[in-house]
Amino acid sequence: MLVEYKNVKVYQADEAVLEDVDFHASEGEFIYIIGKVGSGKSSLLKTMYCELDINEDDADQAVVLGRDLTKIRRKEIPALRKEMGIIFQDFQLLHDQTVYQNLRFVLRATGWKDKKAINQRIDEVLTDVGMLEKRDKMPSELSGGEQQRIAIARSLLNTPKIIVADEPTGNLDPETATNIVALLKEITKTGTAVVMSTHNILMLDKFPGIVYQCEDNHIKEITQEYNK
Repeated sequence: MLVEYKNVKVYQADEAVLEDVDFHASEGEFIYIIGKVGSGKSSLLKTMYCELDINEDDADQAVVLGRDLTKIRRKEIPALRKEMGIIFQDFQLLHDQTVYQNLRFVLRATGWKDKKAINQRIDEVLTDVGMLEKRDKMPSELSGGEQQRIAIARSLLNTPKIIVADEPTGNLDPETATNIVALLKEITKTGTAVVMSTHNILMLDKFPGIVYQCEDNHIKEITQEYNK
């Protein structure tokens, strides 16, 4: 099990946005989290990579990639995040650096030193997302869909066990959004799990997966409502 939450409370500032959270993710699973704005989707994802804390009193169990999040220390968080891929709605690319430089920055920050290995890995992930020819472009020269593909490539650099994607199609047109979700779905075939928050309900029929819904400060699995 990559993620195992049992009876977890999720706080945003001092307000509990989700209670009694039971959630789990295993290798190769494709998981949607749906719900209205402010229902706790993003907050739940942020707990997984320790952007938001989970206190010991607020969980029976909160384990991600073998780490107990109620006891994790600040210095241990970079190692946890190195085993994850994180994708944001607004891409969060460095706009004064090329695609190649953006990806090299991440590899160097996570301990890669050998230039040949760095170049090879960058070419591999860009090939995986169909963006190798954009290697030397600046983010401003790319469309929104292309920037999101680069963000996905960035998330793949350290061969993550799980990708956490917060509204990855939120700023994209319908056709581009479909292509991005198809790419994320394809990634799960390698064994990497994908946990994705989305408002794009049409995707749930096109690309079936496990579905959780955040509503009224709670989260519940509603997969059967979509995979009939």
